[in-house]
Amino acid sequence: MKEREVVLTKRDVEARLVPDGTLIWIPSDTFVTITQSLGGTFSVAVNGNLARVEGHDADALGKEPPESNYETPEDGTINESQVWEAMRECYDPEIPVNVVDLGLIYECHVTNDAEKGNEVFVRMTLTAPGCGMGPVITEDVKRKIEHVPNVDRVEVELTFDPPWDSEMLTDEAKLELGML
Repeated sequence: MKEREVVLTKRDVEARLVPDGTLIWIPSDTFVTITQSLGGTFSVAVNGNLARVEGHDADALGKEPPESNYETPEDGTINESQVWEAMRECYDPEIPVNVVDLGLIYECHVTNDAEKGNEVFVRMTLTAPGCGMGPVITEDVKRKIEHVPNVDRVEVELTFDPPWDSEMLTDEAKLELGML
């Protein structure tokens, strides 16, 4: 995708204001600037505000919705590397770094149980406790993991202990953010 791209909305589309997470509607035939297109979601500048448009509404921006290309393990279990790959498709709408490289994922446990079902538990944090986009980001993590083959249940727990700090960034994230 280009650095910034101005598009005309093709239909009314739901979005969330950044950083507070307030639901808004962007009317059809509105000029918006796509500022970030990562992990299947779009950050757009509209009427002086930043908003996030979900990937399933990509057509409203004249874009294609994201596709999942996970291979299904034949043994019926969850492939943990696919879970981590799914989480790497989750981005803060203001920061061009995924939640894994931001250091927001504190724990990830995969339980494969033929009788009770396969489950993924994630404990994560946010870059700031008061982030209004927190519920949106945690729901994004949950939804993307739910699309991994053989996942029956996902639980995402939000914690602020320990509090996040920039030392938790991977070297790749620090490089992307100009901190190295």
